[in-house]
Amino acid sequence: MAIAKAERLMNLALCLLGTRRPLSKRELRESVEAYLEAGSDDSFSRMFERDKDDLRELGLVIETVESLDGEIGYLARRDSNRLPPITLDAEEAAALGLAAKVWQQARLAGAASGALQKLRAAGLPEDVDPYEPHSALEPRIPVHEAAFEPLMLACRDRRPVVFDYRKANAAQPEPRHVEPWALECWRGHWYLAGFDRDRGAERVFRLSRITGKVRSRGSRFTAPVPDVVTVRETVASWAGESADRSALIRLRTGAGYPLRAKATDVRELGDGWDELEIPYGHGLDAWLVEFGPDVVVLEPAELRADVVDRLRAVAKG
Repeated sequence: MAIAKAERLMNLALCLLGTRRPLSKRELRESVEAYLEAGSDDSFSRMFERDKDDLRELGLVIETVESLDGEIGYLARRDSNRLPPITLDAEEAAALGLAAKVWQQARLAGAASGALQKLRAAGLPEDVDPYEPHSALEPRIPVHEAAFEPLMLACRDRRPVVFDYRKANAAQPEPRHVEPWALECWRGHWYLAGFDRDRGAERVFRLSRITGKVRSRGSRFTAPVPDVVTVRETVASWAGESADRSALIRLRTGAGYPLRAKATDVRELGDGWDELEIPYGHGLDAWLVEFGPDVVVLEPAELRADVVDRLRAVAKG
């Protein structure tokens, strides 16, 4: 439906821009294929009025002209809809070049590169190379998950989705019905924030744990979308970034430097082990599991049990 409407709007815009005289509604109906399929004159009239309003909202200047015999016609003069010349300085061009490089590993790379080529054709100075490196940093956002693109489109179009999701401590995935809000990359991983219909609350999902295809649902959102979706803050709190307790662990000497960086106290035990006191918050168990046999949880008991459960789930496959 979205593609059909976009095509209809494009055809109507081309008709209005391509004519040298005002076209009546009858002539426009005969020129746009989608209007020929309208069931009745009233249906066509309502569709045309909506499309005309949509084009005007997008910035197209449409004139309404009344002929001598009282017939109403429409046209979009080219001089009224011509954009001014595009002028970019070196810093602006460099920013666009960096934006294109960011998406090199995603399917957005083609769109980003194409946009820069259009800017070049529209007047970007020839002596400015938007791809020229301006620093030692090479910005990239890795996008390996197949779920990224369908979820990005679902967030944009406000479409509920269904996907199979495997939690870190679960052996098998389970279906989740989600109203997607926003995607964000945090510490090299992509996360989706949205409203979980089954649990009736906000949830954050790591894209690498989504299995199978993301399937769209035609229904509307049932929960309001927050004005600001704090994906990173939510993930950080689930990962123990906003911890209000402490945990005691044993860590193999020379291993687990991210844990050492967060430790509030480190004591050497000898025999190749150290004892660390680290902040403990929701999600710390999932992080500790990533260090495998180099970490042993001493306390609290609930954290130790959660880590053991996750390791058993991993062992079961």
